[in-house]
Amino acid sequence: MKQIKFLSLSLILIISGCSQINKASDFITNPTAKEQYKRDLNISDELFQIWENSAETAFQDSVGINLPYAETGKFFPKGFSVYSYEIKLQPGEVLNVEVKTDSTGQVVFIELFEKIGDSTNVFEKIKTSGFRKKRLSFEAHKKATYKLVIQPEIEAHTPFTFKIEKQPAYLFPVSAGSNRNVQSYWGDNRDGGARRHEGIDIFAKRGTPVVAATDGSLGFTGEKGLGGKQVWLRDPKRKQSLYYAHLDSIANISGNVKRGDTLGFVGNTGNARTTPPHLHFGIYKSYRGAINPLHFVYQTNILETEPKKLDSTPHQLLVKTNKANLRNKPTTSGSKILSTSKARDTLQFLGKTNEWYHIRTSANQASFIHQSLVAPIAP
Repeated sequence: MKQIKFLSLSLILIISGCSQINKASDFITNPTAKEQYKRDLNISDELFQIWENSAETAFQDSVGINLPYAETGKFFPKGFSVYSYEIKLQPGEVLNVEVKTDSTGQVVFIELFEKIGDSTNVFEKIKTSGFRKKRLSFEAHKKATYKLVIQPEIEAHTPFTFKIEKQPAYLFPVSAGSNRNVQSYWGDNRDGGARRHEGIDIFAKRGTPVVAATDGSLGFTGEKGLGGKQVWLRDPKRKQSLYYAHLDSIANISGNVKRGDTLGFVGNTGNARTTPPHLHFGIYKSYRGAINPLHFVYQTNILETEPKKLDSTPHQLLVKTNKANLRNKPTTSGSKILSTSKARDTLQFLGKTNEWYHIRTSANQASFIHQSLVAPIAP
């Protein structure tokens, strides 16, 4: 009995020692989440390469989606399903990705790539979820096309839900305001075309509170020039300054402020005396000058209800019409037809979003097909 206890203790010490060695090695080599996964689960080189190749294939034919987006389905062991989406983001938009699974122990890898230049098809990996993390958040700093790749571990066997949304980096700067209050935009003509509008105008009743769009420190507060009564708020996180102009009055504030604190009240001072009360809101980068502030505050739609899970999950779908169009987006409006399937063709099921199936053809092409054109094949 003592010998058994000794052996058990020895085994625990060996495992613990290996874990500590791996942690020390990771500190030096900084392995990727996928490299940690291969090592910790002792996956063979051959199997790992098949798994990696499936991600590369999916990367090359990403489907397009508009946000917010939700998809439900099921991961199957050694199914090698990979989900690759093309998304467009503007500066000031924050992408949030969440993968939910019924099994908390399942490992899922989330990777984000940014397109380099407009004329190339080269993408650079810019962010990954941590090992055993099922969330990713990223704030865009420039207008670009991005690829989001979601890949389950090799032995994953669980229903899933993807939630992919975006939101503005800042709080809307006029209390209780919304997108419809923005009635003058970046680049609009001013002074008969002599200059361009370097901000957005948000119209509201005189005296409506104007709030700090983010945590920061106050710079100049007072009255001068075209902006009349104004407040400058420094955002140290993004190294830019927020400009609030044409205020009716300025709140009694100084120093550091928190997101949502009242800075002043909507008015029409300065060169806005002949216009209805509004806030001129601008953003200035020290090295670039004024930048378009719209997407930093533009309110976006969110998923109001939890995506409905499937009653049953097919492995394949059977085309039941003479002709079935496969599209690059889950919509008939503004989407492209990638190819056409015919009756009795079988398609690999990846997931479902609203009335559309996310599929892969026998030629390994990812696309969407409307649910009315196919019949699920039970596993």
